[in-house]
Amino acid sequence: MNYVIGVDYGTDSVRSVLVSEQGEEVAEAVHFYARWKNGLYCSPTENRFRHHPLDYLEGLEATLKEVIESLSKKERKNIKAISVDSTGSTPVAVDREGKPLALKSGFEENPNAMFVLWKDHTAIKEADEINKLARTWGGVDYTKYVGGIYSSEWFWAKMLHVIREDKEVRKAGYSWVELCDWVPYNLTGVKDIHQMKRSRCAAGHKAMWHEDFDGLPSEDFLVQLDPLFSGIRERLYEDTYTADIPAGNLSKEWAEKLGLSEEVIIGVGAFDAHMGAVGGNIKPYHLCRVMGTSTCDMLIAPNADVGDNLVQGICGQVDGSIIPGLVGLEAGQSAFGDVFAWFRNVMMWPVEVSINASNLLNDSQKEALIEEAHDSILIKLSDAASKINATEKDIIALDWLNGRRTPDANQLLKAGMEGLDLSTDAPAMFKAFVEATCFGSKLIVDRFVDEGIKIEGIIGMGGVAKKSPFIMQTLANVLNMPISISSSLQTCAIGASIFAATAAGIYPNVEEAKVKMASGFEKVYQPELEKMKVYQKLYEKYKSLGNVVEDRIMKVHMEASK
Repeated sequence: MNYVIGVDYGTDSVRSVLVSEQGEEVAEAVHFYARWKNGLYCSPTENRFRHHPLDYLEGLEATLKEVIESLSKKERKNIKAISVDSTGSTPVAVDREGKPLALKSGFEENPNAMFVLWKDHTAIKEADEINKLARTWGGVDYTKYVGGIYSSEWFWAKMLHVIREDKEVRKAGYSWVELCDWVPYNLTGVKDIHQMKRSRCAAGHKAMWHEDFDGLPSEDFLVQLDPLFSGIRERLYEDTYTADIPAGNLSKEWAEKLGLSEEVIIGVGAFDAHMGAVGGNIKPYHLCRVMGTSTCDMLIAPNADVGDNLVQGICGQVDGSIIPGLVGLEAGQSAFGDVFAWFRNVMMWPVEVSINASNLLNDSQKEALIEEAHDSILIKLSDAASKINATEKDIIALDWLNGRRTPDANQLLKAGMEGLDLSTDAPAMFKAFVEATCFGSKLIVDRFVDEGIKIEGIIGMGGVAKKSPFIMQTLANVLNMPISISSSLQTCAIGASIFAATAAGIYPNVEEAKVKMASGFEKVYQPELEKMKVYQKLYEKYKSLGNVVEDRIMKVHMEASK
């Protein structure tokens, strides 16, 4: 029996899953990032979210060792490959050898020398400049394959923001790399950044790479954007690779750490949702929604069907970014599970303050009671909200607590709520925010359909999909479509393992590996006919409120920019 390992880098933790060639999940290990857990290097009020590379390396070593140790020494010889997925765009400045600056003397505590996490929105100004120049500079519009709007969540905007803000990082940084490229590069032990195999997925969706452009945006465009970009293009890359291609072999250093052979193949990396879609059994024209802190919505279609159709306002369409040979289209929401986590935290504040101030409980009792409330509050809210009948007069909320990713990226946007009165209680407010995330999802579905890309079904994956029946049923009602829920919680890591098996030659292509190894479906949520008409009315009110709030925010932004 051959084995492979899929490594999934998320926002809070890294997870490794050991999988047999038949798709059996043999072992799983999770490591929570210590520095991130302590809130280091982040400033939510500034929309700054950074990860220290040591969190990634420590988690990688710990989880790989744990899953490998589940096998006997004899069986470990049958581990053939490791592949990695990660959040994105999550880039970092590196030296000529590909070492992140935060691992070098003098930069250890500098957030600008660390990975700029996907949810970091410090580069809104830079994204605006990219969009304006792309339309006015007189050459090709480099945003046309990424939905026509470049986001502050993406590669070039983040790089430009950091090198403008930090002279020392600008001087020391030879190049920039995505997390999903750096981890495989580190595992192979290569010491020349120009030998790094860059992900087609990351480059196409976040860095405006396309074959029509001969790769990345031109030097002329980049220098017009900012002279600080002079020479950076040649220090980046020209070629990109799909995730079924080997990036190299496990280095001697890592082989000794892990007790594995140097013959172990390391696959080219990709973003978590893209590999997750494969692990979740994506098929053409089925929107695969990875629902966690945010959502990433993946769709695949044959090249011949997509043709010259450029879908506006999404996160790009890239040949081979999900499955080689098919066009991968990406959309998503900047906050999904984060909306519910935020509401829980709001509700928990008076609970924690009151309990901690009590003289009736000792410290251990206080801690246990707070933990119990924290773990149960969303369950109780969901149960109460599910018993509220939806009507056309219900309160309406907007889901833009972390801006809007798609359709039409705008990270300046903020959430809001309409229709509160003295009878409004916590379950009603929670229900409104659940509906808001579902209405935001419908905007994405409508955009694909309006732009000529059909959607024949919905696949739900991730923690929210598995653990929140109320949210999933509401989503089915709002979309008026059945939602099939993947049976595995580890679809991203399973997807990475499928690519590992393909890169190692265990299977000749991703499709055959997917047949053997991908997750099945455990449940289907059917839309409830009696609620669909009400939700259509509420959806129109959601769009109307959104237009009002967006207009006001953008007017204030324009006035402040003068």
